[in-house]
Amino acid sequence: MTPGAVRVPIGKVDGLVTHRQEDLLAVEEPLEIRLGSKSLSVTMRTPGQDCELAAGFLLAEGIISSASQIRRITNSQPNIVVVELSAEVVIQPAQSQRGFVMTSACGLCGKASLKALEANHCPALPPRRFRIDPGVVHRLPHELRSRQHVFETTGGLHAAALFNPQGELGSLREDVGRHNAVDKLIGHALLNSRTPLRDSVMRVSGRASYELVQKASVAGIPVLAAVGAPSSLAVATADRCGMTLIGFLRNGRFNLYTGSL
Repeated sequence: MTPGAVRVPIGKVDGLVTHRQEDLLAVEEPLEIRLGSKSLSVTMRTPGQDCELAAGFLLAEGIISSASQIRRITNSQPNIVVVELSAEVVIQPAQSQRGFVMTSACGLCGKASLKALEANHCPALPPRRFRIDPGVVHRLPHELRSRQHVFETTGGLHAAALFNPQGELGSLREDVGRHNAVDKLIGHALLNSRTPLRDSVMRVSGRASYELVQKASVAGIPVLAAVGAPSSLAVATADRCGMTLIGFLRNGRFNLYTGSL
């Protein structure tokens, strides 16, 4: 069985004939993230790399700024990650007011107020040193798809991947939620002391929304490339923080919305 997928019986209709067979579906289950004994958030995700997801989420929310602020992170109970933070971490009220279940399609659904959204500031990136050739950018979609193993069997997962300036894939994560895939990817880098990711391109499936730009900026990623369109807020945010934002990266073409290569 492919990790992150489950077999289900289906009726396959070919013209007027129905055949019974099995299909593989991407798994979607809730994950509760706790800070000590207190529940912080529940997100719908594909099981796997749950500790990475929690770590990336905490970094993107501005609750932590480095892996050293995590004393312990455990996943001993199904669908629950418990994070213990160091005493130096002070959690602001706006950061702890999620209070709702986030669906796999939404990274902002649990925000309790506009002030909670404003707490997710997008830091300005350092002056540009990162350069990548457009020819390398064109290769990223093929490199990503060739490594999306669960997507190949289910067709139901988003992916996020990090590449170096030469277009070599460093790490990849898949999930039913775009924001979860990004949190897992960034969390993996954080827990392996690789953040900030100032020499990386992040390639994502789907569109480039505000929350993906925000997460990338917090992780120090200078270039974000998406297969689909960006939103107006994503473009404005990328421009404000000095990020290069690429959209519609497919079929040998892409649009450069902010920054330069």
